[in-house]
Formats: sequence, C-alpha cells, structure tokens
Amino acid sequence: MANPSASDDYFRFFGLKQQFNIDLPALDQAYLAVQKEVHPDRHARGSDAEQRLAMQMATLANTAFQTLKNPIQRGLYICQLHGVDAKLETNTAMPTAFLMKQMEWRENLDEQAADLPSLEALMIEVEEAKEETLAEIAQAIDGAKKYQRAVELLRGLLFIDKFAVELDDTIAAFI
Repeated sequence: MANPSASDDYFRFFGLKQQFNIDLPALDQAYLAVQKEVHPDRHARGSDAEQRLAMQMATLANTAFQTLKNPIQRGLYICQLHGVDAKLETNTAMPTAFLMKQMEWRENLDEQAADLPSLEALMIEVEEAKEETLAEIAQAIDGAKKYQRAVELLRGLLFIDKFAVELDDTIAAFI
C-alpha cells in the first residue's frame, strides 16, 4: 500500500528497505499494488481533489518505480538521499586506469567492427566490468556507506553502459 506521506523517499513509498541491492520482484509487486490503488480510472467518480491526488500519486509511483528499477538511477538516488550529489553535468573526472580501459574498448570496437566473434568477446568483457562495478557500488552503498565512492563508481558505470549500447548496436548490425 502506498504511503503518501513517504513521497520524499521512494523506498518508504513502496515499503522497501533503503539499499542498493533491492528485491526487484518485491519492487514490482509494490508498484502494481500502488498503481491498482491510485489508478486515475479508479477515482473517476471522485471529487476533483481526489482525482488530482490519484493522478499525482500515480505519477509519483511511476517516477519512483523507474528510479528504483534502474541500478544507476537507484544508486544516484540513494547517494542524493545521503547528501552526495553526483554533479554529472560538471564532474567528468575519472581515474586514469578507467579512461585507459575505455580507450582500449573503443579501439577494439573500431578495429573489430567487422569481426562478430571479437565483438561478442568484447561484449562479455564489458558485461563482466559492469557486473564488477555493480558489486563495488553495492559494497560502497550497502556495506561501507561510502556514498562519495559510490558516486564515482556510478559515473563510471554510466560510461560502461553507454559503450555497451554502442557495442550492442554494432553487433545487432550483423543480425
């Protein structure tokens, strides 16, 4: 059941524990329960105020669900709740080793664009890097409560995700 007074915390809104590693089926279940409760059609015969509130709650539920469902958005949101802003627009500093890995991946993508087995091997490497980064983020948030470190890792994960999409598009061109 939705807790309208918890609209300042998406986790509380859905009755979930605030953590990076969340139970996604429980999130899905909570979202569906809230949507069933606040869906505007259910309040079509209500007063204007009731209809407005239902629409606001449905919109909040959608926003909260999309934020918590996506690991990057969920991580950034948790950090924000703890006063750490990622400053994604202005802070693009990354460790040298990470930047070198990104350059290596890009070179491999350019050089092997016509070699499907090489591209698939590169995708496995990128997916492994993503999984390792997600595990580090979970440790930084859920374990160590080091939100500044989590933000740094999340910025890196944004780069990894963007590259993975480009790589996936290149692989899809073969199919």
